[in-house]
Amino acid sequence: MGFKVRRKGKYKGAEKFVMKMKEIQEKAKVALGKAQEEIKKYTNKKRAEVDEYRVEDLVMLSTKDLKYQIVSRRTKKLTEKFVRPYKIKKVISSNAVELELLSTVKIHLVVNVSRVQKYIGQVKGQRKEQLAPAIIEGEKEWEVEKILNKQQIREKNKYLV
Repeated sequence: MGFKVRRKGKYKGAEKFVMKMKEIQEKAKVALGKAQEEIKKYTNKKRAEVDEYRVEDLVMLSTKDLKYQIVSRRTKKLTEKFVRPYKIKKVISSNAVELELLSTVKIHLVVNVSRVQKYIGQVKGQRKEQLAPAIIEGEKEWEVEKILNKQQIREKNKYLV
């Protein structure tokens, strides 16, 4: 009834195992480093510089979150991507801003910067100001300078002036 006493000294099998494990570990480190570099390269391609927003800046709000509130349009295709300029009430972080929204807009006041876009005002002469109609005998009337085109749609005449 005895047991084997450990021998002092180095075991060749243990040394081989340790060397093999170190070699495998080095290969794994190299492979992980290479994979991280590839992921970083492709991820950074999609990233863009983030605009810095300040209080009182005007921004356009994305209609992505307003799907159920915009019912005046029949098709998604014809709906605006961004709607009206809103003022920034507070900058929460570089990723979130608080807007001064109308009471009819039923979303949270704090939105991610990916849902807003800086407002760029109209360029002078880009859009013609529509003249106010003259009210004659209780009906609105406009003075026409020139008729450019005429089109009949469903038995109604439509004019391009």
